[in-house]
Amino acid sequence: MKKRIVLILIIACFSCKNETKSNGKLNIVTTTSMITDLVKNIGGDYVNLQGLMGSGVDPHLYKASEGDVTKLVEANVIFYNGLHLEGKLVDVFEKMGSATKTPIALGEELDKNALIGSDYFASNYDPHVWFDISYFKQFASKVAQVLSENDPANAENYKSNAETYLNELEALQSKIKATIETLPKEKRILVTAHDAFNYFGKAYDFEVVGLQGISTATEAGVQDVQNLSAFIIEKDIKAIFVESSVPKRTIEALQAAVKSKGHDVEIGGTLYSDALGSAGTAEGTYIGMFEYNVNTIVGALK
Repeated sequence: MKKRIVLILIIACFSCKNETKSNGKLNIVTTTSMITDLVKNIGGDYVNLQGLMGSGVDPHLYKASEGDVTKLVEANVIFYNGLHLEGKLVDVFEKMGSATKTPIALGEELDKNALIGSDYFASNYDPHVWFDISYFKQFASKVAQVLSENDPANAENYKSNAETYLNELEALQSKIKATIETLPKEKRILVTAHDAFNYFGKAYDFEVVGLQGISTATEAGVQDVQNLSAFIIEKDIKAIFVESSVPKRTIEALQAAVKSKGHDVEIGGTLYSDALGSAGTAEGTYIGMFEYNVNTIVGALK
């Protein structure tokens, strides 16, 4: 019933086209914290930016509240990941797309032939594309393009900010590669709460195994835990990882299953997967999050 009320409100609000800017700036709304950070870097002080999802929020399970409706209605531009990452928001965005404005699904801009397939999502693709930095760079270019089209007066500023940020992402790629190369290939097996790191694995030659599969909407069963514990023992994996946006009890259960068979595996740390860290920290930025994750993974698996 609540979902229906939210959709009705959105349809009603969007029937009256809203092109209002606050203080002469574009009103931008974003979904995930990764996209919020991206738009912050490119939009800078030239936009009014509001992100729907904060630190530790799971986008797979996030539902639009009635309080979100005002933000969405007043937005000049809305950026989201797409590829059904924000599964509970799909109906909302579809209704908006049929009204007066179409939210920008950044993931839909990528070459589908290069994406990893997935039966868990209606898009048939793994949506965790930000873990390939080259894809995030494409996101950055798209954001700069959309902002420039909607605010031509500041197009040069958006272009300049995008160039600066793309250079920072280029430097991040080089730094990450150097760190990972210190880890022998036979030790590059990443076991986490759910399969958020497949693009990371593809980019940096890791075998990635998630206990819950690609979507946190699925639950890990006893057999999943037993099968993965046997895999950990067989491969002599030294560490497994919790995720900040997924309850740690599943990984703790996996650790207990391994120990019950006379073997030991450490919890190597908490990784940021579907959300960034707390605002004001290094991990609260995309670049800081990526560096932290890689340092944590390499340090524990060494």
